Amino acid sequence: MFQILVLNSISAAGLKRLPGARYRVGKEAANPDAILLRSHPLQVSEIPESVKAVGRAGAGVNNIPVEELTRRGVPVFNAPGANANAVKELVLAAMLIGARNLAPALAFTQALPREATDFESRVEEGKKAYAGVELPGRTLGVIGLGAIGGLVADTAIRMGMKVLGYDPDITVDSAWRLPASVRKAQSVDEVMKHSDFITLHLPLLPQTRHLINAERLSGIRKGAVLLNFAREGIVDEDAVKSALADKRLKAYLCDFPSPGLAGVAGVVAFPHLGASTAEAEENCAVMVVDQLRDFLEQGTVRHAVNFPSVEMPRESAYRIAISNANVPNMVGQISTTMARSGLNIHNMVNKSKGDMAYTLVDLDSAADAETIRRITSIAGVLSVRVLPSPEEGAE
Repeated sequence: MFQILVLNSISAAGLKRLPGARYRVGKEAANPDAILLRSHPLQVSEIPESVKAVGRAGAGVNNIPVEELTRRGVPVFNAPGANANAVKELVLAAMLIGARNLAPALAFTQALPREATDFESRVEEGKKAYAGVELPGRTLGVIGLGAIGGLVADTAIRMGMKVLGYDPDITVDSAWRLPASVRKAQSVDEVMKHSDFITLHLPLLPQTRHLINAERLSGIRKGAVLLNFAREGIVDEDAVKSALADKRLKAYLCDFPSPGLAGVAGVVAFPHLGASTAEAEENCAVMVVDQLRDFLEQGTVRHAVNFPSVEMPRESAYRIAISNANVPNMVGQISTTMARSGLNIHNMVNKSKGDMAYTLVDLDSAADAETIRRITSIAGVLSVRVLPSPEEGAE
């Protein structure tokens, strides 16, 4: 029986994919095999030694101590792309709000006194201050062309916009999905210089923190609109406020309210609405639950931020999963230890990602406790799991 500790409200569509005969799911578990969460700020002290995996029903993992879990040999799963359409729609809504000055226009109409005898004339006179622009023919700069950025680019082109994209780390799959008409920029600065609207779709990493700063904002087209629905720290708030005050930046629309931006003219901040749709929450839950289950039952790794992707068809009832440091001769030591115990390796796969490596081994017979102890004692081995047989894992 696997125990899953749930630290946030998770869509029932995802949780029901954990069969009751095999899983106990709840907000309390003394020795959980996995933790499932959304935005809960997970602390190292909250993670028992029994935890074999952590699943985030969303894309970002900034609320999870990934480095510590990596040292323990614990994969952290997320759901990249599962909320992509929800975020894309919000980005497009924000772009329209910025283009047509809808936020200040709405504030104007809401402030009109209902009892005024000249109500209609005030409306007609006031609307002149909120004239906007149309999107066709305008240039959208997309920094980050993953699942969300690619969808935004595609939809913008369908709306008649020109798209200039930049992503030095674009994957082959993402590149294939991009429309051919997306022009490739050579740098962030090129995007900033040539775009009427700029949208950010990057993870928050040390190298992307304050990627949009005073220097970069000094090179934008006058009257450009900046959209940030990725991560708050990618943008330097002080630089944004300065650019707005100087009228270099027309508007900053984001999903990250903060005291520093509250009440600043030109700022429209939503309360973290990016993935807040029933469909996105369901998609994220289903995706990450399936990944957790495949890992716990089969050792399969898909969409782990700190582990390589590893899948191997099950050809034996006896499977072992090993997390280890990516160092020379690790596979040799593991296979030698098994051979000395009289075990025959039926199939094996080993892959690495940075400093982390992961090995799946199918054996022709069961490994005894002493063999598992010897493998665990190999320098660099972080964790060893004996996986249930396919019969045990059946619903």
